[in-house]
Amino acid sequence: MKINNPVGKPPGVVGPQEVAGAKPSAAPQSPPKSSGDTISVSPLASQLQALESRLNDVNVVDSARVDAIKQAISEGRFSVNSEVVADRLIASVKEYLLSQKN
Repeated sequence: MKINNPVGKPPGVVGPQEVAGAKPSAAPQSPPKSSGDTISVSPLASQLQALESRLNDVNVVDSARVDAIKQAISEGRFSVNSEVVADRLIASVKEYLLSQKN
């Protein structure tokens, strides 16, 4: 199972082809109406866009580990240590409750 990136572009964010001075796209577009305002994009914006692109390529799920667990379950070799599960669940709830107090 692959988890898709639920975070999309916020409204008003434009891609590189839509920034003034960027290479025009192949599709003809009508020129935007100018209201006299100018917009400048800092180099940080292009860095953020590059980082976003690289993050989209990162796998969130280790598919090899998932396949190994599926195989172990189907062969009956997978066992769950309920004490460890319970301890970790309690620890995560404690951590959550402590973070809510701050």
